Amino acid sequence: MFESLSARLQAVAERLRGKAKITEADLDIALREIRLALLEADVNFRVVKEFVGRVRERALGSEVLVGLHPGQHIVKIVHDELVSTLGGERHVLALVARPSVVMLVGLQGSGKTTSAAKLAVRLRKDGKRPLLVAADVYRPAAVDQLVQLGDQIGIEVHSRPVGTPALEVARSGLETARQRGLDVMLLDTAGRLHVDEPMMDELVRIAGAVTPVETLLVVDAMTGQEAVKVGEAFHARLPLTGLILTKMDGDARGGAALSIRSVTGLPVSFIGTGERTDALEAFHPDRLAQRILGMGDILSLVERVHENVDREEAERVANRMMGARFNLEDFRSQLQQIKKMGPIGQVLQMIPGAGSMAGAAQAAVDDGELKRIEAIIDSMTPDERRHPELIKASRRRRIADGSGTTTADVNRLLKQFTEMQRFMKQLGGGRLPGLGPGFRSLTGR
Repeated sequence: MFESLSARLQAVAERLRGKAKITEADLDIALREIRLALLEADVNFRVVKEFVGRVRERALGSEVLVGLHPGQHIVKIVHDELVSTLGGERHVLALVARPSVVMLVGLQGSGKTTSAAKLAVRLRKDGKRPLLVAADVYRPAAVDQLVQLGDQIGIEVHSRPVGTPALEVARSGLETARQRGLDVMLLDTAGRLHVDEPMMDELVRIAGAVTPVETLLVVDAMTGQEAVKVGEAFHARLPLTGLILTKMDGDARGGAALSIRSVTGLPVSFIGTGERTDALEAFHPDRLAQRILGMGDILSLVERVHENVDREEAERVANRMMGARFNLEDFRSQLQQIKKMGPIGQVLQMIPGAGSMAGAAQAAVDDGELKRIEAIIDSMTPDERRHPELIKASRRRRIADGSGTTTADVNRLLKQFTEMQRFMKQLGGGRLPGLGPGFRSLTGR
């Protein structure tokens, strides 16, 4: 979502980093570029004006930190102000009661129902026992959708017969959560195509009946500044405590994420990063600021690896790689592990310096490149996967036919794999150019 904004801000940062001395004229040029980048990203104009003003004030009124060049100092100020604009600190849900009621509200189509299921999955990983309550009684098939999601993720869904008022559904859901001794009740409420008084009145009554500890507004980040207006309208009637921004993996310009905290004063609690039921991330302002400036996000990457990668399998493959025993079966295993971590573009944005490759890598995946590679490997015999040197011309034609690809595709994969094997053999033996003899001891060989 922030690809264009990131590219613009990173270009400004790179020019500043290279300067040993920053004049006021240099600062004016940089701030003008930052202002244009933010406006093009659909950030609220008042937020942009205040942001640029704060950067200018701090840049002109502060001493350069020890160990930093002036250009690096300006980049640090931009980073700090981005963090401040995004909310400063992570908002942690205050689940103090038992059961704690978390009420999800928002317009129709914003992603409330899927966000409820995703949040349930996340809370279960944190050791909580959640109950999903289907109180969207107006949208056709809304209850069925939540029940299906509940079955998919293995979490109970409380619903009532058709025609039961939403207020009664919420009350009976709370009673069920109490009787079962559950920790959290996640209440999925009805939305409308636009903000209206009957909708707000019903939400106010429900909130008064079940007393939620958290009322989270779910907004579609791809709606841009409209999301900010929706946030203001809901906050005027309901005691909102936080926000969930959905579709943050989309191709919108990202202005809503940068604007909504400043305009509404509400913290962003979570962001939806995909269709999968585990694609809901806790929102860390400092980490997002780092991603936007191309600094990566190692902490989020480590968390995602721990959640999705089989540690024993990863260690087994790593040992085989360092021992020059890496084969195509191991390669396929690694591809499957990477796919579990989510869209490859998101993963690359978390690696410092790799953000610029995210777009091209994701495009290759979207074009089916990984599926072609897996199809080619799956069309080989176990012996061929373990000993790729056996694959001569006739076998390559058979593999291409079996995988629905061409012999050129098979040749390209085998060539790339051979180069990877050679690299791993050099790495394991400590023979890579520029690596000293001590590297052999680091690899344990």
